[in-house]
Amino acid sequence: MASPAAPANSPGRPEQAARGTGTAAPVLTASTPEEFAQWMPLLGRVGPLVGNPPALLGLAAEAGGSWPLPGGGGTGTLWELLASVAAADVAAARIFEPHLDALAILQQAGVTAPAGTAPGGSWGVFAAEGPGMRLDATLAGAGVVLSGSKPWCSLAGQLDNAVVTAHTDDGRAAFAVSLRHPGVDCEEPEWVARGLREIPSGTVHFDQVPAVPVGGTGWYHSRPGFAWGGMGVAACWLGGAVGAAREFRHGLQAGADAGRQPDQLALAALGEADRVITAALQYLARTASRLDDGTLATGAGQSTWSEAQRVRGTVAAAVERVLHLVGTNRGPGPLAFDEPYAKRMADLALYVRQHHGHRDDAQLGNLVLAGDCQW
Repeated sequence: MASPAAPANSPGRPEQAARGTGTAAPVLTASTPEEFAQWMPLLGRVGPLVGNPPALLGLAAEAGGSWPLPGGGGTGTLWELLASVAAADVAAARIFEPHLDALAILQQAGVTAPAGTAPGGSWGVFAAEGPGMRLDATLAGAGVVLSGSKPWCSLAGQLDNAVVTAHTDDGRAAFAVSLRHPGVDCEEPEWVARGLREIPSGTVHFDQVPAVPVGGTGWYHSRPGFAWGGMGVAACWLGGAVGAAREFRHGLQAGADAGRQPDQLALAALGEADRVITAALQYLARTASRLDDGTLATGAGQSTWSEAQRVRGTVAAAVERVLHLVGTNRGPGPLAFDEPYAKRMADLALYVRQHHGHRDDAQLGNLVLAGDCQW
């Protein structure tokens, strides 16, 4: 199949406006357009900033002052916002999500304005571990200091603050830390990936850096909010898939407008993409509603983490399928010559790899075997 022509702007298709600038219609799961209208002015500012991480970090910090956090009655709206950012630009969502997650973590721990951190600044969340690397938290006088190395720290050199997990005498705990402290050294990573090129992840070295405890030992991974944050990432993945599917649909519409009607294979791919995306959006909406009304994972033996694994696995499978359907139908031309499309596909393919595929399914299977399921 020949590569579809670029879509023409149409007043009847608002999400087509300013194609290539990152502007997109919202991705709604439960809100009406009227209910969501209050969020559109800030979302509309994402597009012109695509590819500019410092500016997007500033916009994320601004969003943190008004966007809802998970578990407070507005979870569905939060996930719609994250999905809408990803539909505009996947990498932008990769900037917004950890900032908002860090604010949620601090709120859940009851930590406000951690000493030493930049008020109103940008935040990241660094909780990965790597072979041969270790970050330790030790007592120093009346406080705590961090020393060691932390891998997979996205945009660390451009962030103001971070929530970081570190090893303590009796386990692992989370800490709030300023990344502007002189004891922080952010490596310049050799990022060879074609996806998320403006958001490289590298190693950060800490040398006696003061930190503020965020929850106690074991709190970070055991709190329900850990699962909530994982589902927020899934909302970003799904928003990216919506953006890819929209471009596919727009191309078919533009071709039809020019007299080139899509064949049955293209229509079948579009129909399947619609089924897959709609099912995942409905699943997110239902999960967000149950999270906010307190009915999520309340049955005997049920856990919030199993719910997160179901959501993440379902969305990851949907994203992989949409990437396949869109990629095989649009062919190599747009990947080679359409920069916004090629960027979206590469960004999303890398981002969704945060789901660990069969290993995450095996973890879920272990929970199900222990009775953590609804069937």
